[in-house]
Amino acid sequence: MRKKTTTSKNGKFNEYKKKKTNRDIWFTGIFFFLVFIMMMGYYVKFVSTEGRQMINNSYNSRQKLLTDKNYRGAIISADNEILAETIIFESGNEYRNYPYENLFSHVVGFSTKGKTGIEAMANPYLIHSNISLDSKIENEIAGEKNAGDNVYTSLRTDLQQIASKSLGVSKGAIIVSNVKTGEILAMVSKPDFNPCTIVEDWEGYLEDNESSVLLNRATQGIYPPGSTFKIVTSLAYLKEHNGDYQDYKYNCTGAFRYDNSKIGCYHGTVHNNVDFISSFAKSCNCSYASMGVELNRDIYNQTLIDLGFNQSLPVEFNYNQSKLVVDESVSGEDMIQISFGQGSVQMTPLHLHLITNAIAQGGTPMKPQLLTRVETVEGKVVKEFKSQSYKAYMTEEEADILKMLMTEVVESGTATKLRGLEYTAAGKTGSAEYNKVKEDSHAWFTGFAPADDPEISVTIIVERIGSGGDYAVPIAKRLFDAYFEVK
Repeated sequence: MRKKTTTSKNGKFNEYKKKKTNRDIWFTGIFFFLVFIMMMGYYVKFVSTEGRQMINNSYNSRQKLLTDKNYRGAIISADNEILAETIIFESGNEYRNYPYENLFSHVVGFSTKGKTGIEAMANPYLIHSNISLDSKIENEIAGEKNAGDNVYTSLRTDLQQIASKSLGVSKGAIIVSNVKTGEILAMVSKPDFNPCTIVEDWEGYLEDNESSVLLNRATQGIYPPGSTFKIVTSLAYLKEHNGDYQDYKYNCTGAFRYDNSKIGCYHGTVHNNVDFISSFAKSCNCSYASMGVELNRDIYNQTLIDLGFNQSLPVEFNYNQSKLVVDESVSGEDMIQISFGQGSVQMTPLHLHLITNAIAQGGTPMKPQLLTRVETVEGKVVKEFKSQSYKAYMTEEEADILKMLMTEVVESGTATKLRGLEYTAAGKTGSAEYNKVKEDSHAWFTGFAPADDPEISVTIIVERIGSGGDYAVPIAKRLFDAYFEVK
């Protein structure tokens, strides 16, 4: 009996051991299957999000393999104008031609001496060829390269020409966008250069330490935003006072004193009694200085975070970050300057433009977009780029209030040159001091039209020329007129 019992126990033990082994094998299989799925998911994500950057890496030998087989495709405007093309000589030599020369120099960029602008961001598409297999075989037999894919952009030559002509010989930058899609319609930076002669001119550009010709001021230029930054201070005030902004009152005497500091309104203007709306419309520095020293630092800094300061922007082209931190270490004197966009405030036109678009779009801007589609030389669509919204910069209610403030700037404030036209407009001017001479200032304007249902937005900076109302607003009017085809 004991022997039988022992056999029974051994049988149960072996059965248990077998089940445990099977279970371990099953769990191990499931584990490795899940790891495989995760790896495949990561690979798909990498290809979809990082694939172009990987191909664009200068150390990637695949670029040379592609350029040995394919010649570079064309870059084309929204109105079907060729902005960049490859010309093949009888000798087989290739020449990258830019028919508009200086006009699109920064935004389109160049593809020799490195790559910049659209030439850089669209490089993986331009050096690939998706023509038909028959065409590739014919080219192989003939010993010819394949035509690279063509990249279509959102840029409009008419608006680009107006923006460039308006800046003239002045240094500065202009960005024009479709508010509803995020498509960039024009982007100009001055001084510009001729990408057709970039090789010949290269050494001269490197030796030029004054003009920064190769810098795209629209996306990489860092400036004091001046009174356009009152948009940010106003938003911080709205967040802190939560609906009682209509109770705000201030008596402007033309000067504001705080401890040992004294600031004045532009050209010493006395605005007298102003409320929240008229402080913004008339761009009263004294009112905003008074407002700024009283604002809660934590709320102000959170407003900066919400608006994307010290963070990446949703663009694929080169840009600089706007940097500003407001905490308890910021003194009252510093806060006065910050409140109206001076002192430590440094900002790019691109970032201000994105905030402007957020206001126009009810708080959430669309991601800036330059590329619309990729096509083969035979007309087959390879890829289309869809408009995408970005994160919310503010609530819809806050955006509506800021839109109202910006509309009042046109109706009764510093941008009245946009009043009484065939379309309505909204915006904010700025006159940003850049040295200790108070009369020296950059001229700013940022805004959109129509005011009630925005379609187009513009952000303008003209360096070292004077007030935004005098010099930047007329440029905005020319661009708005062209967009709405005002005769």
